[in-house]
Amino acid sequence: MISLVTAHYYIPMKSLFVLITLAINYLPLLANQTSTSIETILAIGPEGKGNSRASKAWEELINQPDQKTLMSIFGAMNEAGPVASNWLRSAAEVVFKNLQEDQKTSINTLGEYFLDKKNSSRARRFAFELIKRNDPEVAAEIIPGLLNDPSPELRRDAISLLIKKGKSLEEEGKKNSAILIYRQALNSAIEANQVKPLSESLKRLGAKVDLPKHFGFLMRWHSIGPFDNTNRNGFEKVYPPENEINLESEYEGKSQAARWKQIESYDPFGKIDFNKPLGLLKESVAYAYTEFESISSRTAELRLGCKNAWKIWVNGDFIFGRDEYHRGQKIDQYKMNIQLKKGKNTILVKACQNEQTEEWTVQWEFQLRICDESGVAILASNREATPVKDQSERRSRRPKKS
Repeated sequence: MISLVTAHYYIPMKSLFVLITLAINYLPLLANQTSTSIETILAIGPEGKGNSRASKAWEELINQPDQKTLMSIFGAMNEAGPVASNWLRSAAEVVFKNLQEDQKTSINTLGEYFLDKKNSSRARRFAFELIKRNDPEVAAEIIPGLLNDPSPELRRDAISLLIKKGKSLEEEGKKNSAILIYRQALNSAIEANQVKPLSESLKRLGAKVDLPKHFGFLMRWHSIGPFDNTNRNGFEKVYPPENEINLESEYEGKSQAARWKQIESYDPFGKIDFNKPLGLLKESVAYAYTEFESISSRTAELRLGCKNAWKIWVNGDFIFGRDEYHRGQKIDQYKMNIQLKKGKNTILVKACQNEQTEEWTVQWEFQLRICDESGVAILASNREATPVKDQSERRSRRPKKS
C-alpha cells in the first residue's frame, strides 16, 4: 500500500484522504464559529450584560490562531463599542502572539489595516502597537509620517518626537528654532495633554498662542436667565428660548425679568460662565445662543464640557442632553455628531444649576467647540478675533439661592 511519511509517522493514503475531506468540511465551520464568536462579543450590553457568553466566545477566538481570525477581529473593532473593543483587543493580542510561525505575514496584513485611514482610530493604533512590538525599527521610521494622521491616537508619538526635539533646541539656546518646532507640533496637536505643555513652552519663549482658536471654542454668545429650576424641574420644562430666539424679547424669569445679554469668554479653554451676567444663583436655568457661519454643508462634531445638567439644539433641532450635576468637567467630555448647513447655523445651550451650595458646586458654565471627527477645529467664517482681557474678575466662592 502506498503511504506518506511525515515526521516518522506513516499515514495510509486512504486515511489521508479522509483527513483532507474532514478539513475541507471543517474550515467553513471554523469561519462560521469565528463570525458567531465575534457577533457574541459585539452584542455585549451595558453594565456587563452578556459577559458570560462573551467570555466563552473569547475562548473560542483565541483557540483559532490564524491570520483570518486576527483580521476578522480587527475588522469587528471598526463597529465595536468601548466594552466590546476591550474584549476584541485582548483576543487579538493573544491570537497575534500565538502566530509565532507566521508573524511576518501577519505584520504585513496588520500594516495594510493600519495604513487604511478608514479603519477605527483606536484599532489602527493597536495594530501599530503590535507592529512596533515586533519590529521597533520599522515603527520608528513610520512615526514621523504620522504627524497629520486623522487619528489623534497615531499623531501622539510624532508630536512627542517634536516636543523632545524642541526641548533639546531650547536647552542649546536656539530659541527661534525651538519656537518653530513647537509651533509645528502645536499645529498638529489635538489632545489637551499635549496642547497645554506646548502652549506653555511657546509662551515661556515669548511666542503668542491662541488656544481658543486652535481648539475652535465658541467664545461669544448671548445669554438669558434666570428661569426656575426648583426641585430640578427646569430641565424638562420648556422656557421661551426653546420656542423662539428673539434677542429683543423679555420674559418672566425667576424673581426677575429675563433679558438677553451678550457674554464672551476670556478663558483659554473657552469656558462660558453664567455666573458673570446672572450672579451666583442656585436652582436656576440659563440659556446661551450663538450663530456659526459655515462655508459649506458638512458633517461635524460638537464637543461639550459641562458639569451641570444641559441640553443642546442645533438649527432648532434637539441634539442631546444630560440631567446630571457636578460630575466634573473636561475638554471634549461629550461628543455629538451634527450636520452644518452652508451659511448660518444656530446653536442653543441650556444649563441648569441645582440646589447644592457646597463650594465645589459654584460653577455654572460650559465650553463648546466644533471640529471634525479627528478633533481638528472647524472655524466659522464669521469668527471674530479671540477676546482679550488684561485681568479676570474675581468672584465670590459662596453661591446663594434665588
